[in-house]
Amino acid sequence: MFPEKNKYSEFTILIIGDSCSDKFTYGDVVRLAPEAPVPVFNPKYQTENKGMAGNVEMNLKAIGVSTILLTNEEKITKTRLVDERSNQILLRIDENDSVKPINSSQIKLVKNNVFVEQKIDAIIISDYDKGFLTEENIEFICKNNKNVFIDTKKSLGNWCLDASFIKINHVEYEHTKFNLNKLDIEKKLIVTMSNDGCRFNGKHFPVEKVNIKDVSGAGDTFISGLVSEFVRTNDIYESILFAQKCATKVVQKKGVTTI
Repeated sequence: MFPEKNKYSEFTILIIGDSCSDKFTYGDVVRLAPEAPVPVFNPKYQTENKGMAGNVEMNLKAIGVSTILLTNEEKITKTRLVDERSNQILLRIDENDSVKPINSSQIKLVKNNVFVEQKIDAIIISDYDKGFLTEENIEFICKNNKNVFIDTKKSLGNWCLDASFIKINHVEYEHTKFNLNKLDIEKKLIVTMSNDGCRFNGKHFPVEKVNIKDVSGAGDTFISGLVSEFVRTNDIYESILFAQKCATKVVQKKGVTTI
């Protein structure tokens, strides 16, 4: 799975973005409530993992990369109620869905691929648009560093022009495509399309057909594989193929998991 895995440990990647706690409560649904047409959920057990930027960090560590994480102090929690038999999500409950912005002084320390005297080989902006990063923050990071990869829920704009690469999924692409005609970023844009693979620079990258159990967190795994392989090879095409292999592994597991 990981070619020359020991070589990943030579690199340090800085992750900046919103983090959460991903909880999955698994249980049974065997009947509808008598007072309303809703399922009666009988919880059995719960799992909990780091999510969003925290999940990116966990995936990078699983690959073998050294990491630094700048993220929110407040605890965002995403709780999913899941029917264990079908693995269908019945409900998702989001708590504390917005956070305070990052301290501007910390942003200014991320310059020339150095953070607090620590050399970094790449930066991942894992922006779930919960308030931790502004467009101005991201623009500063991109203008003052190289190998900056953006994974964002924001509509794309001029603030992302200096990024090395931008990864969004097909739903996010539909939401932001009205802006793309005004931006010269097509050669930087990687669009993931679930079980249809992804597209980049006019090329389609198909993926192996597998039994998908859960796509939660798969985008975090993709960006982790992409950037770790890019710092190793400096080849974006090989990095996309590696990222797809990583994401294909985790979608065959329940919940938010690492490689």
